Amino acid sequence: MQPKNEKMESILVTGSKGQLGTALYNISGCFAGFKMYFADVDTLDILNKSSVESVIESRRIGVVINCAAYTAVDKAEDDADMCMRVNCEAVRNIGEVAASTGAKVIHVSTDYVFDGENTRPYREDDAENPLSVYGKSKLAGEQALLSVCHDAVIIRTAWLYSETGNNFVKTMLRLGAERDAVNVVADQQGAPTYAADLADAIKTIVMSGKFVPGIYHYSDEGLCTWYDFAVKIFELTGMACRVNPIPATGYPVRAARPTYSVLDKTKIRETYGVITPEWEDSLKNCLCNMNLINIES
Repeated sequence: MQPKNEKMESILVTGSKGQLGTALYNISGCFAGFKMYFADVDTLDILNKSSVESVIESRRIGVVINCAAYTAVDKAEDDADMCMRVNCEAVRNIGEVAASTGAKVIHVSTDYVFDGENTRPYREDDAENPLSVYGKSKLAGEQALLSVCHDAVIIRTAWLYSETGNNFVKTMLRLGAERDAVNVVADQQGAPTYAADLADAIKTIVMSGKFVPGIYHYSDEGLCTWYDFAVKIFELTGMACRVNPIPATGYPVRAARPTYSVLDKTKIRETYGVITPEWEDSLKNCLCNMNLINIES
């Protein structure tokens, strides 16, 4: 997907102030041959189709990387209309405009489209069965995009974290500094995903010289529980905070979560040569970038 003409020289990143958008901004200089434009809700309302059309046409956008989403999973249970509008209607807007202008779309989705009943990593062709409003809205967004735009890559990811924004790592670091012990769910399994790694994967796709539409899975490599994740965070940072394992029933939340969220990354590795680092190594990189540990330790 290297730029062949003026149209293909520009990339629009929506949701630019989120974890993934920020990670893409941090490596924007690595998208050789492309002009990068970053927009968030304060500069582009993706619910307004005419605004999306204006930006894509005026900037001669060849690729839209959609990182924008309604991600307040529990709040969504009582705010279903807005959640569906952002995660489905807005995605359809992007897809329709992209199709009409010849732009390609890379859209980020979630493991929440599955019910978590699997006992092996989820493949792209496994049946979806979202348990929450958020999961249903993200699945609807996938379906809407694919129905209107044939040049679309959808990347499902899971357990995203980074140095910025609200995420599990930052929450544990805050609680670890405030408390002697924390209770963490120990019966939900997944693979943490460092936003910088996902940004690199997207860069690899853009710079690969090819574009193979479809659904792909991406997370970092390995498997752990939220309890394991918390233990590793405190172990690496040397925080003297005890982690107590509890069942998900001991930490009631508004929206149901998948019990098992491990994703099979074979397709994205074989198609694009994307690298999937071990989650422990990526956690070390994140904490190092936060100046909390020495990477050599």
